[in-house]
Amino acid sequence: MNMKNLYIYLILSGFVLTAFSCKNKNDEKDSQGGEETTISDEALLDSVQRRTFNYFWDGAEPTSGMARERYHVDGVYPKNDKNVVTSGGSGFGIMAIIAGIDRGYVTREQGLERMTRIVSFLEKADSFHGVYPHWWNGETGEVKGFSDKDNGGDLVETSFLMQGLLALNQYYINGTDAEKALAARVDKLWRNVDWNWHRNSQNVLYWHWSPDHSWEMNFPIRGYNECLITYILAACSPTHGVPVEVYDEGWGEGGKIVGPHELEGYRLNMRYQSNSGIGPLFWAHYSFLGLNPNGLKDKYADYFEEMKNYTLINRAYCIRNPKGYKGYGENAWGLTASYSVQGYAAHEPSENGDHGVITPTAALSSIVYTPQESMKVMRYLYGMKDKVWGEYGFYDAYSETDNWYPQRYLAIDQGTTAVMIENYRSQLLWSLFMNHPDVQKGLKKLGFESPSLK
Repeated sequence: MNMKNLYIYLILSGFVLTAFSCKNKNDEKDSQGGEETTISDEALLDSVQRRTFNYFWDGAEPTSGMARERYHVDGVYPKNDKNVVTSGGSGFGIMAIIAGIDRGYVTREQGLERMTRIVSFLEKADSFHGVYPHWWNGETGEVKGFSDKDNGGDLVETSFLMQGLLALNQYYINGTDAEKALAARVDKLWRNVDWNWHRNSQNVLYWHWSPDHSWEMNFPIRGYNECLITYILAACSPTHGVPVEVYDEGWGEGGKIVGPHELEGYRLNMRYQSNSGIGPLFWAHYSFLGLNPNGLKDKYADYFEEMKNYTLINRAYCIRNPKGYKGYGENAWGLTASYSVQGYAAHEPSENGDHGVITPTAALSSIVYTPQESMKVMRYLYGMKDKVWGEYGFYDAYSETDNWYPQRYLAIDQGTTAVMIENYRSQLLWSLFMNHPDVQKGLKKLGFESPSLK
């Protein structure tokens, strides 16, 4: 790329705005980052979204078009898994690409080619009763075990993938002939998932099944955690849908999911599947990339209020900072599952779950619940971008306490950032998913209320 083209690219990407913008009322001095940022909120949002989108575009595994599980700038990967692709992360990535097409980051023709490649991969890749594994080899479509006995169907990751595919179906359903044809192929993938099989003849859904180990992992899915979308899609299926009793007795545990309590001065109505009483912040994100929480209610919760308070608890804990970690504060908060100083951890606001690691996606993906508070974090991170910013947006995690700034990305964290920023800006993915006819029927079947229901 010559210097002229590089300069044009930087302008289009929004990264030279800081240097060339005139100072206005939106300008501010980052109180923690120390770097003056003159970029407007809208330009900053677009810069973060565009770079994060590129994880799923330029950074995709080339044969399948799917999202790589991880990307390490240094090229060093565990177990030689550079070409391992992820089902759930690809579902998030599909939604991020839809938004990228809609915003003109790529052309509609380029988007259709990529989506066709992804769907073609899914039509041939290993699956089990229509349920996809957590990981595949992106070059061959062969399952790669997530653990010793987890080498079969992963219902939760499949639900994350289907959430993205249903949004894609709606994006293309009234498009060109080629787009309509791809929407029809997506519909076949959706109808092929046997949610009932994962009941194991009971009124609960099981996370895993393996052709080699059957139900040995024995992991019934109960609420509340990240799996609300799994139960909703199981009820939505027009071919293998589960009855309401599975939702109430499995997910809701016969009403035991309700457990009003207060943390950090905020009220919660549900009991959470965590020893500390609250989990990582991604529990407020994964199910709500397509499922619009605004005005969404059932007999267990008002989901927007619940997830907003769940987010504010995480923030308040970080501000209180009981363990005295360096760098925590109003501009730097957010504990969720991510890379950690010693491996990978599900960081949460508790004595045993807080390891001094801030994960950018935690606050950024919460922008739909806490817009002002999340924008402060985005500006702070942008102010220290020499440490936490790379070609695909903000790196996965960092720790000021340990002076630890790894240049690494994870698909499932990048995906929530790009998708939730788009939902904050336009509600595009929410609109697409919620308007799918099967989603409409399923939510009504389970007794949900929502302004999106017709």
